[in-house]
Amino acid sequence: MRRDWEDGVVDDRSGRVTRVVILGGGTAGWMTAAALAASFGPALSITLLESEEIGTVGVGEATIPTIHWFNELIGLDEPEFLRATKATFKLGIEFVGWRRPGHRYFHPFGQYGATLPGVAFHHRWLKARADGEDLALADLSLATRLAAENRFARPQGEARSILSTLGYAYHFDASLYARHLRALAEARGVVRVEGRLGHVERAANGSVAALVTEAGERLAAELFVDCSGFRALLIGGEMGADYEDWSHWLPCDRAVAVPSARVAETTPYTRSTVRPAGWQWRIPLQHRTGNGYVYCHRFCSDDEAAGTLLANLDGEALAEPRFLRFVAGTRRAAWTRNVVAIGLAAGFLEPLESTSIHLIQSGIAKLLTLFPDADMDPGLAARFNALMARDMDGIKDFLILHYHATQGHEDPLWRHCRTMPLPDTLVAREAQYRRSGRLMLDADELFREASWLAVLNGQGIEAAGYNPLADGLDAATNRAQVRQVAEVIARAAPTLPRHDEALAAILEHAR
Repeated sequence: MRRDWEDGVVDDRSGRVTRVVILGGGTAGWMTAAALAASFGPALSITLLESEEIGTVGVGEATIPTIHWFNELIGLDEPEFLRATKATFKLGIEFVGWRRPGHRYFHPFGQYGATLPGVAFHHRWLKARADGEDLALADLSLATRLAAENRFARPQGEARSILSTLGYAYHFDASLYARHLRALAEARGVVRVEGRLGHVERAANGSVAALVTEAGERLAAELFVDCSGFRALLIGGEMGADYEDWSHWLPCDRAVAVPSARVAETTPYTRSTVRPAGWQWRIPLQHRTGNGYVYCHRFCSDDEAAGTLLANLDGEALAEPRFLRFVAGTRRAAWTRNVVAIGLAAGFLEPLESTSIHLIQSGIAKLLTLFPDADMDPGLAARFNALMARDMDGIKDFLILHYHATQGHEDPLWRHCRTMPLPDTLVAREAQYRRSGRLMLDADELFREASWLAVLNGQGIEAAGYNPLADGLDAATNRAQVRQVAEVIARAAPTLPRHDEALAAILEHAR
Protein backbone atom coordinates (compact mmCIF):
# COMPACT_ATOMS: atom_id res chain seq x y z
CA MET A 1 0.00 0.00 0.00
CA ARG A 2 1.33 3.44 -0.94
CA ARG A 3 1.74 5.77 2.01
CA ASP A 4 2.42 9.50 2.27
CA TRP A 5 5.84 10.51 3.61
CA GLU A 6 4.54 13.92 4.64
CA ASP A 7 2.62 12.13 7.38
CA GLY A 8 5.78 10.50 8.62
CA VAL A 9 5.62 7.31 6.59
CA VAL A 10 7.10 5.98 3.39
CA ASP A 11 6.34 7.24 -0.13
CA ASP A 12 7.75 4.15 -1.80
CA ARG A 13 6.24 0.73 -2.47
CA SER A 14 9.53 -1.11 -2.01
CA GLY A 15 10.22 0.26 1.45
CA ARG A 16 13.69 1.35 0.34
CA VAL A 17 15.16 4.75 1.07
CA THR A 18 15.01 6.61 -2.24
CA ARG A 19 15.78 10.16 -1.11
CA VAL A 20 18.57 11.51 1.09
CA VAL A 21 19.04 15.14 2.06
CA ILE A 22 22.43 16.27 3.37
CA LEU A 23 22.52 19.45 5.45
CA GLY A 24 25.85 21.22 5.02
CA GLY A 25 28.66 21.05 2.50
CA GLY A 26 32.34 21.37 3.29
CA THR A 27 34.49 18.27 3.57
CA ALA A 28 31.92 16.18 5.48
CA GLY A 29 28.96 17.04 3.26
CA TRP A 30 30.67 16.50 -0.05
CA MET A 31 32.49 13.35 1.09
CA THR A 32 29.10 11.94 2.12
CA ALA A 33 27.45 13.00 -1.13
CA ALA A 34 30.25 11.58 -3.27
CA ALA A 35 30.27 8.27 -1.41
CA LEU A 36 26.50 7.80 -1.56
CA ALA A 37 26.39 8.71 -5.25
CA ALA A 38 29.23 6.32 -6.08
CA SER A 39 27.67 3.50 -4.07
CA PHE A 40 23.97 3.78 -5.03
CA GLY A 41 24.03 5.47 -8.41
CA PRO A 42 20.63 6.56 -9.76
CA ALA A 43 18.75 4.39 -7.24
CA LEU A 44 19.19 7.14 -4.66
CA SER A 45 18.21 10.79 -5.08
CA ILE A 46 20.71 12.93 -3.15
CA THR A 47 20.23 16.62 -2.38
CA LEU A 48 22.74 18.75 -0.50
CA LEU A 49 21.76 22.04 1.11
CA GLU A 50 24.52 24.53 1.82
CA SER A 51 25.08 28.25 1.85
CA GLU A 52 28.12 30.02 0.51
CA GLU A 53 27.60 32.56 3.30
CA ILE A 54 28.47 29.95 5.93
CA GLY A 55 32.16 29.18 6.23
CA THR A 56 33.62 25.76 6.91
CA VAL A 57 36.10 24.83 9.64
CA GLY A 58 38.69 23.29 7.32
CA VAL A 59 41.01 21.88 10.01
CA GLY A 60 41.34 18.61 8.13
CA GLU A 61 44.24 19.43 5.85
CA ALA A 62 46.31 16.49 7.08
CA THR A 63 45.13 12.91 6.75
CA ILE A 64 46.06 9.36 7.68
CA PRO A 65 46.39 6.31 5.38
CA THR A 66 42.76 5.23 5.79
CA ILE A 67 41.88 7.93 3.25
CA HIS A 68 42.94 5.54 0.48
CA TRP A 69 39.81 3.47 1.17
CA PHE A 70 37.59 6.48 0.57
CA ASN A 71 39.43 7.69 -2.52
CA GLU A 72 39.16 4.22 -4.03
CA LEU A 73 35.46 3.99 -3.12
CA ILE A 74 34.60 7.08 -5.13
CA GLY A 75 37.04 6.29 -7.94
CA LEU A 76 39.38 9.21 -7.35
CA ASP A 77 42.30 9.50 -9.76
CA GLU A 78 45.36 10.14 -7.59
CA PRO A 79 47.37 12.40 -9.94
CA GLU A 80 44.30 14.50 -10.72
CA PHE A 81 43.40 14.65 -7.02
CA LEU A 82 46.93 15.78 -6.12
CA ARG A 83 46.81 18.51 -8.74
CA ALA A 84 43.32 19.75 -7.91
CA THR A 85 43.85 19.94 -4.13
CA LYS A 86 47.48 21.19 -4.12
CA ALA A 87 48.33 18.08 -2.14
CA THR A 88 51.63 16.76 -0.86
CA PHE A 89 52.48 13.34 0.55
CA LYS A 90 52.59 12.52 4.24
CA LEU A 91 54.68 9.76 5.82
CA GLY A 92 53.74 10.58 9.40
CA ILE A 93 53.90 13.24 12.11
CA GLU A 94 56.93 14.78 13.80
CA PHE A 95 56.37 15.67 17.47
CA VAL A 96 58.62 18.43 18.74
CA GLY A 97 58.99 19.05 22.47
CA TRP A 98 56.26 16.65 23.57
CA ARG A 99 58.27 14.23 25.68
CA ARG A 100 60.36 17.07 27.06
CA PRO A 101 61.74 20.41 25.79
CA GLY A 102 64.14 19.90 22.91
CA HIS A 103 63.12 16.29 22.24
CA ARG A 104 61.76 15.09 18.90
CA TYR A 105 60.19 11.86 17.78
CA PHE A 106 58.33 10.63 14.72
CA HIS A 107 55.03 8.76 14.39
CA PRO A 108 55.44 6.94 11.05
CA PHE A 109 52.85 5.39 8.81
CA GLY A 110 53.46 1.78 7.82
CA GLN A 111 55.23 -0.67 10.07
CA TYR A 112 58.38 -1.11 12.09
CA GLY A 113 60.83 -3.80 11.07
CA ALA A 114 59.81 -6.62 8.81
CA THR A 115 57.37 -9.50 8.91
CA LEU A 116 59.21 -12.48 10.42
CA PRO A 117 57.74 -15.73 11.75
CA GLY A 118 56.98 -16.49 15.36
CA VAL A 119 56.40 -13.28 17.28
CA ALA A 120 55.57 -9.63 16.52
CA PHE A 121 58.67 -7.76 15.34
CA HIS A 122 58.66 -5.24 18.18
CA HIS A 123 59.08 -8.13 20.65
CA ARG A 124 62.13 -9.20 18.65
CA TRP A 125 63.43 -5.64 19.03
CA LEU A 126 62.70 -5.62 22.77
CA LYS A 127 64.52 -8.93 23.22
CA ALA A 128 67.47 -7.69 21.16
CA ARG A 129 67.72 -4.63 23.40
CA ALA A 130 67.56 -6.81 26.49
CA ASP A 131 70.42 -8.85 24.98
CA GLY A 132 72.55 -5.74 24.53
CA GLU A 133 71.64 -4.46 21.06
CA ASP A 134 71.66 -0.65 21.18
CA LEU A 135 69.24 0.11 18.35
CA ALA A 136 66.59 2.84 18.46
CA LEU A 137 63.03 2.07 17.39
CA ALA A 138 63.26 4.84 14.77
CA ASP A 139 66.08 2.94 13.03
CA LEU A 140 63.56 0.21 12.18
CA SER A 141 61.13 2.40 10.23
CA LEU A 142 61.73 3.24 6.58
CA ALA A 143 59.05 5.94 6.72
CA THR A 144 60.90 7.65 9.57
CA ARG A 145 64.18 7.57 7.69
CA LEU A 146 62.62 8.90 4.47
CA ALA A 147 60.88 11.72 6.33
CA ALA A 148 64.14 12.76 7.97
CA GLU A 149 65.74 13.01 4.51
CA ASN A 150 62.72 14.62 2.78
CA ARG A 151 62.31 11.58 0.57
CA PHE A 152 59.19 9.72 -0.50
CA ALA A 153 58.11 6.43 -2.07
CA ARG A 154 54.85 4.58 -2.31
CA PRO A 155 54.61 1.13 -0.73
CA GLN A 156 55.34 -1.58 -3.27
CA GLY A 157 56.78 -5.01 -3.74
CA GLU A 158 56.16 -8.30 -1.98
CA ALA A 159 56.25 -8.72 1.78
CA ARG A 160 60.00 -9.36 1.78
CA SER A 161 60.71 -5.93 0.24
CA ILE A 162 61.41 -3.14 2.71
CA LEU A 163 59.27 -0.87 0.49
CA SER A 164 56.23 -2.95 1.48
CA THR A 165 56.53 -1.61 5.04
CA LEU A 166 55.66 1.95 3.98
CA GLY A 167 52.35 3.69 4.44
CA TYR A 168 51.36 7.18 3.35
CA ALA A 169 48.60 9.76 3.38
CA TYR A 170 48.22 13.34 2.15
CA HIS A 171 48.23 16.98 3.09
CA PHE A 172 45.74 18.98 1.02
CA ASP A 173 43.72 22.15 0.92
CA ALA A 174 40.41 21.15 2.50
CA SER A 175 38.38 23.73 0.58
CA LEU A 176 39.85 22.53 -2.73
CA TYR A 177 39.17 18.92 -1.71
CA ALA A 178 35.50 19.74 -1.05
CA ARG A 179 35.32 21.52 -4.41
CA HIS A 180 36.85 18.52 -6.17
CA LEU A 181 34.42 16.14 -4.48
CA ARG A 182 31.51 18.42 -5.34
CA ALA A 183 32.36 18.22 -9.04
CA LEU A 184 32.51 14.42 -8.87
CA ALA A 185 29.27 14.19 -6.90
CA GLU A 186 27.33 16.55 -9.14
CA ALA A 187 28.53 14.65 -12.19
CA ARG A 188 26.88 11.60 -10.63
CA GLY A 189 23.58 13.35 -10.10
CA VAL A 190 23.82 14.99 -6.69
CA VAL A 191 21.73 18.16 -6.59
CA ARG A 192 23.10 21.12 -4.66
CA VAL A 193 20.66 23.67 -3.26
CA GLU A 194 22.06 27.06 -2.29
CA GLY A 195 20.50 28.50 0.83
CA ARG A 196 20.17 28.46 4.58
CA LEU A 197 17.97 26.20 6.64
CA GLY A 198 14.78 28.03 7.60
CA HIS A 199 12.97 25.41 9.63
CA VAL A 200 12.54 21.66 9.96
CA GLU A 201 9.28 19.81 9.38
CA ARG A 202 8.74 16.91 11.75
CA ALA A 203 6.59 13.87 11.09
CA ALA A 204 4.00 12.54 13.52
CA ASN A 205 6.41 9.87 14.76
CA GLY A 206 9.11 12.44 15.63
CA SER A 207 11.28 11.84 12.59
CA VAL A 208 12.33 14.61 10.24
CA ALA A 209 10.03 14.91 7.23
CA ALA A 210 11.62 17.80 5.35
CA LEU A 211 14.01 20.71 5.51
CA VAL A 212 12.62 24.06 4.43
CA THR A 213 15.05 26.74 3.32
CA GLU A 214 14.76 30.41 4.24
CA ALA A 215 13.57 30.94 0.66
CA GLY A 216 10.75 28.46 1.21
CA GLU A 217 12.08 25.51 -0.81
CA ARG A 218 10.99 22.21 0.73
CA LEU A 219 13.44 19.27 0.68
CA ALA A 220 11.72 16.03 1.68
CA ALA A 221 13.46 12.68 2.17
CA GLU A 222 13.39 9.45 4.14
CA LEU A 223 16.94 9.90 5.48
CA PHE A 224 18.75 13.07 6.54
CA VAL A 225 22.49 13.44 7.07
CA ASP A 226 23.61 16.24 9.37
CA CYS A 227 26.89 17.74 8.15
CA SER A 228 26.21 21.17 9.64
CA GLY A 229 29.42 21.15 11.66
CA PHE A 230 29.62 22.33 15.25
CA ARG A 231 26.11 23.80 14.98
CA ALA A 232 24.66 20.27 14.68
CA LEU A 233 21.37 21.76 13.56
CA LEU A 234 19.58 18.45 13.07
CA ILE A 235 21.16 15.94 15.44
CA GLY A 236 21.49 18.41 18.29
CA GLY A 237 19.01 21.16 17.56
CA GLU A 238 16.13 18.98 16.36
CA MET A 239 16.75 15.47 17.67
CA GLY A 240 18.26 16.58 20.98
CA ALA A 241 21.17 14.11 20.97
CA ASP A 242 23.36 14.95 23.96
CA TYR A 243 26.99 16.00 23.61
CA GLU A 244 29.46 14.26 25.93
CA ASP A 245 32.11 16.78 27.00
CA TRP A 246 35.70 15.45 27.15
CA SER A 247 37.41 18.73 27.97
CA HIS A 248 38.50 17.37 31.38
CA TRP A 249 40.85 15.08 29.40
CA LEU A 250 41.44 17.22 26.32
CA PRO A 251 41.34 20.80 27.62
CA CYS A 252 42.35 22.64 24.44
CA ASP A 253 39.21 24.38 23.19
CA ARG A 254 40.34 26.96 20.65
CA ALA A 255 42.55 27.26 17.60
CA VAL A 256 43.96 30.08 15.55
CA ALA A 257 45.01 29.33 11.97
CA VAL A 258 46.95 31.23 9.34
CA PRO A 259 48.52 30.22 6.00
CA SER A 260 52.09 31.19 5.23
CA ALA A 261 54.27 31.29 2.14
CA ARG A 262 55.57 27.99 0.84
CA VAL A 263 59.09 27.07 1.84
CA ALA A 264 61.72 26.13 -0.73
CA GLU A 265 61.29 22.37 -0.23
CA THR A 266 58.17 20.70 1.16
CA THR A 267 58.44 18.06 3.85
CA PRO A 268 56.56 14.74 3.63
CA TYR A 269 55.21 14.98 7.17
CA THR A 270 53.09 17.08 9.49
CA ARG A 271 54.83 18.77 12.42
CA SER A 272 53.33 19.27 15.88
CA THR A 273 55.28 21.52 18.25
CA VAL A 274 54.51 22.07 21.93
CA ARG A 275 53.64 25.64 22.91
CA PRO A 276 52.91 27.02 26.42
CA ALA A 277 49.13 26.57 26.22
CA GLY A 278 48.86 23.82 23.60
CA TRP A 279 50.58 22.95 20.35
CA GLN A 280 51.25 24.31 16.87
CA TRP A 281 50.66 22.47 13.61
CA ARG A 282 52.58 22.85 10.38
CA ILE A 283 51.16 21.31 7.20
CA PRO A 284 53.09 21.77 3.91
CA LEU A 285 51.10 22.07 0.67
CA GLN A 286 52.19 22.71 -2.90
CA HIS A 287 51.20 26.37 -2.83
CA ARG A 288 51.45 27.35 0.84
CA THR A 289 52.00 26.08 4.37
CA GLY A 290 49.09 25.61 6.76
CA ASN A 291 49.73 26.66 10.36
CA GLY A 292 47.68 26.72 13.50
CA TYR A 293 47.89 26.91 17.29
CA VAL A 294 45.53 24.69 19.27
CA TYR A 295 45.26 26.06 22.79
CA CYS A 296 43.25 26.23 26.00
CA HIS A 297 41.67 29.63 26.51
CA ARG A 298 41.99 29.30 30.30
CA PHE A 299 45.74 29.56 29.95
CA CYS A 300 46.11 31.80 26.89
CA SER A 301 44.22 34.74 25.42
CA ASP A 302 43.31 34.88 21.74
CA ASP A 303 45.78 37.73 21.20
CA GLU A 304 48.57 35.79 22.90
CA ALA A 305 47.81 32.73 20.78
CA ALA A 306 47.86 34.72 17.55
CA GLY A 307 51.10 36.39 18.55
CA THR A 308 52.75 33.05 19.34
CA LEU A 309 51.64 31.56 16.04
CA LEU A 310 52.74 34.53 13.92
CA ALA A 311 56.12 34.57 15.64
CA ASN A 312 56.75 30.92 14.73
CA LEU A 313 55.99 30.73 11.02
CA ASP A 314 58.45 29.47 8.41
CA GLY A 315 57.40 32.11 5.90
CA GLU A 316 55.38 35.29 5.49
CA ALA A 317 51.76 35.16 6.70
CA LEU A 318 49.34 35.19 3.75
CA ALA A 319 46.14 36.13 5.61
CA GLU A 320 44.83 37.41 8.89
CA PRO A 321 44.59 34.86 11.71
CA ARG A 322 41.27 33.00 11.88
CA PHE A 323 39.90 31.75 15.20
CA LEU A 324 37.89 28.61 15.94
CA ARG A 325 36.14 27.49 19.12
CA PHE A 326 35.28 23.91 19.98
CA VAL A 327 34.74 21.43 22.80
CA ALA A 328 36.28 17.98 22.54
CA GLY A 329 33.64 15.30 22.86
CA THR A 330 31.11 13.12 21.12
CA ARG A 331 27.43 12.36 20.63
CA ARG A 332 26.66 8.81 21.72
CA ALA A 333 23.49 8.92 19.60
CA ALA A 334 24.91 10.26 16.35
CA TRP A 335 22.16 8.31 14.56
CA THR A 336 18.76 9.21 16.00
CA ARG A 337 15.56 8.20 14.21
CA ASN A 338 16.16 9.16 10.56
CA VAL A 339 19.00 11.63 11.17
CA VAL A 340 22.65 10.56 10.95
CA ALA A 341 25.37 13.01 11.98
CA ILE A 342 28.67 12.86 10.08
CA GLY A 343 31.78 14.87 10.89
CA LEU A 344 31.82 17.68 13.43
CA ALA A 345 28.09 17.37 14.08
CA ALA A 346 28.80 13.92 15.54
CA GLY A 347 31.74 14.95 17.70
CA PHE A 348 35.13 16.59 17.66
CA LEU A 349 38.66 15.49 18.48
CA GLU A 350 41.40 18.02 17.93
CA PRO A 351 43.64 17.43 14.89
CA LEU A 352 46.71 16.27 16.86
CA GLU A 353 46.75 12.91 15.02
CA SER A 354 44.94 14.11 11.87
CA THR A 355 41.80 12.09 12.54
CA SER A 356 39.12 14.60 11.50
CA ILE A 357 38.72 13.36 7.93
CA HIS A 358 39.12 9.76 9.05
CA LEU A 359 36.14 10.15 11.37
CA ILE A 360 34.08 11.53 8.50
CA GLN A 361 34.85 8.55 6.31
CA SER A 362 34.43 6.16 9.24
CA GLY A 363 30.90 7.46 9.71
CA ILE A 364 30.27 7.14 5.97
CA ALA A 365 31.60 3.56 5.90
CA LYS A 366 29.35 2.55 8.78
CA LEU A 367 26.36 4.27 7.20
CA LEU A 368 26.93 2.37 3.96
CA THR A 369 27.28 -0.94 5.78
CA LEU A 370 24.17 -0.30 7.90
CA PHE A 371 22.18 1.65 5.33
CA PRO A 372 18.54 1.42 6.39
CA ASP A 373 15.25 0.79 4.71
CA ALA A 374 12.72 3.56 5.05
CA ASP A 375 11.32 2.05 8.25
CA MET A 376 14.58 3.06 10.01
CA ASP A 377 15.21 -0.14 11.96
CA PRO A 378 16.43 1.14 15.37
CA GLY A 379 18.81 -1.80 15.63
CA LEU A 380 20.88 -0.33 12.79
CA ALA A 381 21.13 3.01 14.55
CA ALA A 382 22.15 1.29 17.78
CA ARG A 383 24.90 -0.61 15.99
CA PHE A 384 26.13 2.52 14.21
CA ASN A 385 26.26 4.43 17.49
CA ALA A 386 28.10 1.63 19.27
CA LEU A 387 30.74 1.38 16.54
CA MET A 388 31.25 5.13 16.33
CA ALA A 389 31.57 5.30 20.11
CA ARG A 390 34.34 2.70 20.00
CA ASP A 391 36.13 4.72 17.33
CA MET A 392 35.89 7.93 19.30
CA ASP A 393 36.89 6.35 22.62
CA GLY A 394 39.95 4.69 21.12
CA ILE A 395 41.17 7.87 19.44
CA LYS A 396 40.43 9.87 22.59
CA ASP A 397 42.72 7.63 24.65
CA PHE A 398 45.47 7.87 22.04
CA LEU A 399 45.33 11.67 22.11
CA ILE A 400 45.33 11.80 25.91
CA LEU A 401 48.51 9.71 25.91
CA HIS A 402 50.37 12.56 24.19
CA TYR A 403 49.22 15.13 26.73
CA HIS A 404 49.78 13.39 30.02
CA ALA A 405 53.12 11.67 29.29
CA THR A 406 55.24 14.83 29.22
CA GLN A 407 58.18 16.05 31.26
CA GLY A 408 59.86 19.37 31.89
CA HIS A 409 57.01 21.69 30.85
CA GLU A 410 55.97 23.85 33.81
CA ASP A 411 53.28 25.88 32.09
CA PRO A 412 49.86 25.54 33.78
CA LEU A 413 48.32 23.50 30.97
CA TRP A 414 51.08 20.92 31.00
CA ARG A 415 51.13 20.63 34.79
CA HIS A 416 47.39 19.98 34.63
CA CYS A 417 47.77 17.32 31.94
CA ARG A 418 50.53 15.47 33.77
CA THR A 419 48.41 15.09 36.90
CA MET A 420 44.88 14.72 35.55
CA PRO A 421 42.97 11.45 36.15
CA LEU A 422 43.12 9.18 33.10
CA PRO A 423 40.51 6.88 31.55
CA ASP A 424 40.79 3.38 33.02
CA THR A 425 41.27 1.97 29.52
CA LEU A 426 44.39 4.06 28.95
CA VAL A 427 45.80 3.30 32.41
CA ALA A 428 45.45 -0.43 31.76
CA ARG A 429 47.01 -0.22 28.32
CA GLU A 430 50.03 1.74 29.50
CA ALA A 431 50.56 -0.58 32.46
CA GLN A 432 50.47 -3.68 30.25
CA TYR A 433 52.98 -2.20 27.83
CA ARG A 434 55.36 -1.15 30.61
CA ARG A 435 55.19 -4.62 32.11
CA SER A 436 55.24 -6.93 29.10
CA GLY A 437 55.66 -4.91 25.93
CA ARG A 438 52.22 -6.06 24.80
CA LEU A 439 49.92 -3.72 22.90
CA MET A 440 46.36 -4.60 23.87
CA LEU A 441 44.52 -3.66 20.68
CA ASP A 442 41.11 -4.71 19.39
CA ALA A 443 40.89 -5.87 15.79
CA ASP A 444 38.97 -2.79 14.61
CA GLU A 445 40.96 -0.06 16.37
CA LEU A 446 42.16 2.75 14.14
CA PHE A 447 45.66 3.14 15.53
CA ARG A 448 47.61 -0.09 15.21
CA GLU A 449 50.83 -1.43 16.73
CA ALA A 450 53.21 0.94 14.94
CA SER A 451 51.28 4.01 16.08
CA TRP A 452 51.10 2.99 19.73
CA LEU A 453 54.76 1.95 19.69
CA ALA A 454 55.83 5.28 18.22
CA VAL A 455 53.94 7.41 20.72
CA LEU A 456 54.49 5.26 23.83
CA ASN A 457 58.24 5.15 23.24
CA GLY A 458 58.36 8.69 21.94
CA GLN A 459 56.70 9.97 25.11
CA GLY A 460 59.08 7.98 27.29
CA ILE A 461 56.88 5.01 28.21
CA GLU A 462 59.13 2.01 27.68
CA ALA A 463 58.62 -1.72 28.07
CA ALA A 464 60.46 -3.65 30.77
CA GLY A 465 59.63 -7.04 29.29
CA TYR A 466 58.60 -8.79 26.11
CA ASN A 467 56.49 -11.73 24.96
CA PRO A 468 58.00 -15.00 26.33
CA LEU A 469 57.66 -16.45 22.82
CA ALA A 470 60.73 -14.39 21.92
CA ASP A 471 62.81 -16.44 24.38
CA GLY A 472 62.63 -19.25 21.85
CA LEU A 473 64.75 -17.19 19.47
CA ASP A 474 68.51 -17.61 19.49
CA ALA A 475 69.83 -14.36 20.99
CA ALA A 476 72.67 -13.85 18.51
CA THR A 477 70.52 -14.71 15.50
CA ASN A 478 67.71 -12.43 16.62
CA ARG A 479 70.09 -9.54 17.21
CA ALA A 480 71.59 -10.04 13.76
CA GLN A 481 68.17 -10.13 12.10
CA VAL A 482 66.98 -6.96 13.83
CA ARG A 483 70.24 -5.21 12.98
CA GLN A 484 69.96 -6.40 9.37
CA VAL A 485 66.56 -4.70 8.99
CA ALA A 486 68.05 -1.41 10.17
CA GLU A 487 70.93 -1.80 7.72
CA VAL A 488 68.55 -2.49 4.80
CA ILE A 489 66.61 0.68 5.68
CA ALA A 490 69.80 2.73 5.87
CA ARG A 491 70.90 1.48 2.43
CA ALA A 492 67.49 1.84 0.79
CA ALA A 493 66.63 5.39 1.86
CA PRO A 494 69.30 7.29 -0.15
CA THR A 495 68.23 5.48 -3.34
CA LEU A 496 64.68 6.87 -3.21
CA PRO A 497 63.67 10.26 -4.66
CA ARG A 498 63.21 13.45 -2.71
CA HIS A 499 59.60 14.26 -1.97
CA ASP A 500 59.19 17.16 -4.39
CA GLU A 501 60.78 15.17 -7.21
CA ALA A 502 58.44 12.22 -6.59
CA LEU A 503 55.43 14.53 -6.46
CA ALA A 504 56.40 16.37 -9.64
CA ALA A 505 56.75 13.09 -11.52
CA ILE A 506 53.25 12.00 -10.52
CA LEU A 507 51.72 15.39 -11.31
CA GLU A 508 52.97 15.06 -14.88
CA HIS A 509 50.25 12.45 -15.37
CA ALA A 510 47.54 14.93 -14.35
CA ARG A 511 48.23 17.39 -17.17
